[in-house]
Amino acid sequence: MSRGIIYVMETVVPGLVKIGKTGTDNFDSRMYNLERNGYNNITGLKRRFAIAVNDYAEKETLLHSLFDRSRLQNSELFALDLELVIQLLSSFEGEQIYPKNETKEDSFKNATEDLKDGAERLKIPDGIYYLNEKAKDFGSITAKMRVENGQFIVEKGSVCRPSTAKWVPAALREAPIQNNILLEDVSCNSPSTAAWIPTGRANNGWLVWKDDAGNPINKFREETI
Repeated sequence: MSRGIIYVMETVVPGLVKIGKTGTDNFDSRMYNLERNGYNNITGLKRRFAIAVNDYAEKETLLHSLFDRSRLQNSELFALDLELVIQLLSSFEGEQIYPKNETKEDSFKNATEDLKDGAERLKIPDGIYYLNEKAKDFGSITAKMRVENGQFIVEKGSVCRPSTAKWVPAALREAPIQNNILLEDVSCNSPSTAAWIPTGRANNGWLVWKDDAGNPINKFREETI
């Protein structure tokens, strides 16, 4: 019974992920190499979830077979929703290796919540949306979110409140924020994840992001009911 790590990484191409395996003693070096050098001419790889399991080679083969119709040629790249893969991997029996600061239960829960948003997020028209809040311990939080083809991009220059939460999503952990200002655009998979960036806490993104007229983007869901 061989034990190893199965991981999923996102790529610079929206909707394209890498599912692979590695030994328990070289996970960090494997991630570093892929994040630095890319894979199969695809760059911008970032680790998103990893779990140590028994019979890891067989489980990776099973996953590749399961998602074969979504595979890019004969590679380890798949046209899949990242949250779907995380949801599946976090249901395996094993030890979560990455992210280190959350449990498997947290990973499963958050992936499931993002998946619920999946179909409905396409109802939001491309464009610019706004978040404006007052925080007693901080002041004014002001942010812009650009929606493009189902991606939610928090724009650089947004004013962000530091987070005191024990758990934060990867998008916020890796966001380049200096002196409470977002230095680069950050792409997210749901409006609620995008709301974490400026507010530093969990929100219902459908309610806090608003259009030019001040209407919550939840209106786009309600209009189709």
